[in-house]
Formats: sequence, structure tokens, C-alpha cells
Amino acid sequence: MPFKTMGLPEPLVRGIQASGYTTPTEIQSQAIPAALSGQDIIGCAKTGTGKTLVFVLPILNRLLQGRSGKKPVIKSLILTPTRELAVQIERSIHTYGKFTSVRTLAVYGGVSMNKQLDTLRRGVDIVVATPGRLMDHMRRHTIDLKAVEVLVLDEADRMFDMGFIADVQKIVAAVPTQRQTMLFSATIPLEVQRLAAGIQQSPLLIEIGEQNNPVETITQCVHAVARDQKLDLLVHMLQNRSMCSVLVFSRTKHGADKIHRKLERAGIESVAIHSGRSQSQRQRALDGFKGGKFQVMVATDIAARGIDVRGISHVVNFDVPNYAEDYIHRIGRTGRATAAGDAITFVSPDERDQLSRIERFIGSKIKLEEYEGFTCTYFAAVLSQSPERTKAQRQVLRARKASKRPRFSRGRRGLAGARSR
Repeated sequence: MPFKTMGLPEPLVRGIQASGYTTPTEIQSQAIPAALSGQDIIGCAKTGTGKTLVFVLPILNRLLQGRSGKKPVIKSLILTPTRELAVQIERSIHTYGKFTSVRTLAVYGGVSMNKQLDTLRRGVDIVVATPGRLMDHMRRHTIDLKAVEVLVLDEADRMFDMGFIADVQKIVAAVPTQRQTMLFSATIPLEVQRLAAGIQQSPLLIEIGEQNNPVETITQCVHAVARDQKLDLLVHMLQNRSMCSVLVFSRTKHGADKIHRKLERAGIESVAIHSGRSQSQRQRALDGFKGGKFQVMVATDIAARGIDVRGISHVVNFDVPNYAEDYIHRIGRTGRATAAGDAITFVSPDERDQLSRIERFIGSKIKLEEYEGFTCTYFAAVLSQSPERTKAQRQVLRARKASKRPRFSRGRRGLAGARSR
């Protein structure tokens, strides 16, 4: 179903065409018609499948149908977990609504409130907000949500991960109960299901693909490498392979800065993005990466939420994520839509358990690749074994350890000493 057959007004069709889109993705084809009708939606699909357009188009369509010559009031509220994602959604609204007069404001922390206050006083139709800064405005009574007709919760699973759910519930309670509510999430754990049940009316659930599996266009591999060789391996790869636009994930802010400094010393144009940087620094870094100024962007998980950069050729997991779901989110930054991409994970011996959890989560082993001069050979041999053999070896090892433990008897005063044989 092409966009122009969905009954959208001409200004929106022109905006979509100007953005370069021609054919809807699977979730867009299924969800947009229902959203246009005003139905509550739960959209569950992997990162990069086009969820943003699913709620942006119906919001713009509703605003175009109900516009008057009066000062705009907030009719649509979009909640998102990070500043980067708020900015990204605001830009998407400007892109698709470029032939309309709809006014949008992104409300997030890390910047002065004065500009936001000025824009709110002049009137806006759509607010895209992070929960923390929106709560600041609500406490100061500088924002009016009484006219909201559409509420969107984007990346709902991450709202829970980042501890925002209490603020989200307070915000939901402040908007009218008679509204359309759309909730989008890469995964639908039990807590998200409970949230949806409390804020939506007979929602249509649309699930695209198996949520545990990365998109098919991503080629995945792991490298068994000693921790102290990871930096050298990353530099070697960037200097000797065709890797034009690379997103590197670090578990910590300190680690991201360390990787960035190493790459800069090696003459590789790079930039780091994490919560320790100001909003303006983060935005300049993201713009530079998008524009090709930097070959590499090093990011932490939280800072990378909302990064929507077309053409990322490689994602490198410098550190294996602690949670399997984060692995899916990370590598979903490449291979977006129908594009191909590569996901490379550096695994040191102390990260074996995290890798095992990821492989159980996605239901398959990730291909092991060896890199001459950098491969930790004994660890690579362990990773190359079948899961059944590895499990059997662990059971044997546990049995050996148990046989060597001293045996204790429980006396009236507690544990007695080891018995001699």
C-alpha cells in the first residue's frame, strides 16, 4: 500500500516524497491506517523499521483536519527516553510536515528553559519531551496539557530501563482520558504490557518479526580477544578494512573517552558521545558523524538511544553488553530498513557469560572470526565448541570441584570440622 493510497492529505504526501520515502515498511503498512482511524496502537518492532512515521503521520493528519486560525495549543504529546531521540523525532516532524504550518517543540534537559518557555508562550501543536524536563515544566505550571488529543510513548521498554516510569505515570495522569494513545517498543516485557493495559483502550497490537532476532540484513560475528588488545584490534580493523561509518559501543563514559583518544592518536577521525557531554556537544558530535566529518562515533548505550543515522556500515561492540536486549538495540543501528550492515563484537574471556546470554536470547551461535595476531587462541577454541559440549565440560568441572571440597557434619553447635577418611 503506497503512502498516497492511505488517504493522506496532499501536503503530507508531498512531505513524504520529499524525504525520499516511496514505499511503507511492514509496520507502517499495518499500523498507519489504524492510527489514522484514531485507534489505540501497540507497535512492537525492531529498531530501524520506521516506527516514528507510524505516529508522526496520523498526528500531522489530525492537526491538518482540525486547525483553526487561533493560537496553537498542545494537541499531541510524544514522550521519549532521551534527548537525542526527542531531537530526532522533532526533525522527522519538520521533514514530513514541511509543507504544513504545524508547530513543534522538543522539550529536554541539558539546555536553558528560556527558549522553551518563549516557544510555549507563542503556542505549539506538538510537544516531543523527555519525562524529566516535562515534569520540570509541569511543576512550574509553564506547560498546559489539557487539550492533548494524542499521546505517544516511544521506546517504552527503555522508559522502564532508565527509571522514568514514575514520571511517565504522572504525565499520563495529567492529560485528558479521552485521547488516542500509541505505545511503541522494541520489546514488550510484562511491565510494558501492564503499563499499556492501564493507559489504553482496546489497543491494536502489531508485532513485526521475532523480537529476539536481529534483522536479517545484519551480518554478525565475534572476535575472541584479550581485553588489553581490544584497542589495538579496533585500530587495526579501522586502518585495514573498508569501514566508512562506524558506531562503537562502550559500556562506560570513561571507556568511550579512552577509545576516542586512542583513535585520535592513530589518526582516525572520531568523536565520543555520552551523558557526560553537554547537549550542544552531543548534537555537534551527532551532526558531524551524520555529515561524514567523523569516521567513527563512540557511544554508550544511553547516549545512543535515538541515534538514527542512515548508512552506518558497522557497529562494533567494544564491550559485550550486560543485557541481551541491549545487544539487539545496539546492532540495530546498522542494517536499517533494507540496507546491509555488519555487527562485530569483541569478546574477552571475562565476558563469556554475557555472550552466552546473548546467544541464548537470539537462539543461535554467533559466527566466530579469528584475526591473525589478535585472536586469543585458547579462548577462541572454547567459543568454537558446540553449546552441548561446552555445557558437558562445565558439568564435569563442577563435579571435580565438588569432589575436592571437604565434607562437614552438622553438630549441636553448628558446623564441625572436616572428617578424616
